[in-house]
Amino acid sequence: QVQLVESGGGLVQAGGSLRLSCAASGRTFSWHGMGWFRQAPGHEREFVAGHNPSGNTYYADSVKGRFTISRDNANDMVYLQMNDLKPEDTAVYYCAVDTSGSGRLRNPDYWGQGTQVTVSS
Repeated sequence: QVQLVESGGGLVQAGGSLRLSCAASGRTFSWHGMGWFRQAPGHEREFVAGHNPSGNTYYADSVKGRFTISRDNANDMVYLQMNDLKPEDTAVYYCAVDTSGSGRLRNPDYWGQGTQVTVSS
C-alpha cells in the first residue's frame, strides 16, 4: 500500500543545482520522520538529510550549507534542494520514512526506488 516515488535527479555540472522531490502515497506521513539517503558506487548507503514532525532538520556534515530539506505535510511531499553540487555528491538518492518520528531516520520503514544524481567536473 505504501509507496515513495522520487523525481528530479539528473546530470549537472559542478556548482549547479537540483531539486529532488518525494511523493508518498497509501497513508499519511505527517507524524513520521522523512528524509533522504544516498549511495555512491563502491560506498555504503549514507544519511543525507532528515525532517522530523516537530520541524527539526538534520544534515550530514558533508552537505551542510549546501542542501536544504523541506516538506509539505498537506500533500505528503518531501523535497531536497541541492546547491553548489560537487562530483562527490554523485549517487543514487533514496527517499525514506521512519514511522518512529526520528528526523535522523535511524530505522526507516519505507524506501523509494531511488533517483540518480550525477555531477560532472
